Amino acid sequence: MWENTVLRKLALGLIIVVGAAMATMGWLHQQFAKPLNIEQRQLFTLPPGQGAIETLMRFEQQGWLPMPTLAARLWLKLVYGGQPILAGTYAFEPPLTLAGAFELLSHGEEVQFDISLIEGQTYQQWLTTLKAHPRLKADLTDNEEALVQRLIAQWQPYSAEPLHSLEGLLLADTYHFTNQTPASEILERASDAMQEYLLENWAKREPGLPYEAPVEVLTMASIIEKETALASERARIAGVFVNRLEQNMRLQTDPTVIYGLGERFDGNLTRKHLREDTPYNTYVHKGLPPGPIAMIGRVAIDAALQPALTSELYFVARGDGSHQFSNTLEEHNQAVREFQLNRKDGQP
Repeated sequence: MWENTVLRKLALGLIIVVGAAMATMGWLHQQFAKPLNIEQRQLFTLPPGQGAIETLMRFEQQGWLPMPTLAARLWLKLVYGGQPILAGTYAFEPPLTLAGAFELLSHGEEVQFDISLIEGQTYQQWLTTLKAHPRLKADLTDNEEALVQRLIAQWQPYSAEPLHSLEGLLLADTYHFTNQTPASEILERASDAMQEYLLENWAKREPGLPYEAPVEVLTMASIIEKETALASERARIAGVFVNRLEQNMRLQTDPTVIYGLGERFDGNLTRKHLREDTPYNTYVHKGLPPGPIAMIGRVAIDAALQPALTSELYFVARGDGSHQFSNTLEEHNQAVREFQLNRKDGQP
């Protein structure tokens, strides 16, 4: 009889304990189904070495916890189970529960930022853009020269001439990265991307093109990039320049002259400039200039490697962003008079 009473009491106690545990778990589940108190996207940076409890306290300080702190601590102990969380910067998008936030932190699903490096700009302009981005680690001030020399060494086998700059050797594109990625890493990625794209397409180039080495394709592409913003014209302009090279004519393209003038160019290209003997002056020197004059995108590279089949040797700007193309000098001079009557200097 006594034993039955004890067993009944034990069973009742066990039922109470189990019931209390189930009620607690149900309450916890209800609490943690609530989203964090954030009304808009929040960036959260978790420094190295910060643990789950410290992170929870930061959530509380921000006013993000939708439940009592004690309940959140119980969840960490009973449910989360001590999984490690990874340093980085994360985007918390509402509605997001505490469990969802810690899932991001434990999987290292960092937010991605981006930077657009634009075709037609110069390497120096790209450096300014990289150094100004608030989410990139500014490591170029001290490391740039060593990085430049290392990347140039990787490119030298693909050039017939000695290389001295990264101009045109980095692919214009939008690059994605996590917070505080070194700016130098973006330059390395742009160099790798350019090599991959150029060499893959160099192997498929049209036969008989007047390029001795892959980097000369980039030189041509950079001129095309500066001559027109219209994708529809690029292959045609490439065809004109290829024709001029094949007929041993000077390219006579203003952007190369401007690049050779460097910081001395004040926006006004004169006849004196066209006669000045710099390595990049294609009014003075035949053939391609010694290297690219701008940064380049894929479309210009495609045009340089697959130029339009044309007999045209000249083009002149119409003034609306497009160009008038001509087969003969007589036609070209007429187009210059028609479209650039008030200009002192014409396009090639």
